[in-house]
Amino acid sequence: MSTAALVVAEDDVHLSSDIVKDYIKQLRAIDTYDTYAGWSEAKIIDPVVLTKERKQGIPVIGDPDEITIARLKAYYNSLATLIEKKTGLMAAPIVHLSHEGFGRALIMVGKLIVVDKILRDTHRFGFASLEDLCEKTDKVIEKALGLIEKYNAAATD
Repeated sequence: MSTAALVVAEDDVHLSSDIVKDYIKQLRAIDTYDTYAGWSEAKIIDPVVLTKERKQGIPVIGDPDEITIARLKAYYNSLATLIEKKTGLMAAPIVHLSHEGFGRALIMVGKLIVVDKILRDTHRFGFASLEDLCEKTDKVIEKALGLIEKYNAAATD
């Protein structure tokens, strides 16, 4: 069995972004068997990057495996952590999935839902590149911070 080549370069500038650093920390935290021991950050985050070629290798219809679900949950944990760091308010992620990979991801701050994402085809969860991951995350966090500012009473309640 051959191992696939990494698509994330060891010197990728996005490896130093807040979301990628925290995401890697979350992935290491759920690695109960020390699979990632000795792995570089690029190798740990690499499976999250789904290039067109990688996506073509995943069936259009399928159930998500436990590893993919864990990566999805780690991403929303990272989002919540970053929101918490930027606001000083506790952010709680909630991910609910059916066995078929359909569901919803929420992040709550106080009584305010600041992130609400419908999840479909989670067996194909990933990002086109680390740059794509950073851009999409920045947009989500910016929107969440705007909601917290606008509805501060609900967020601090």
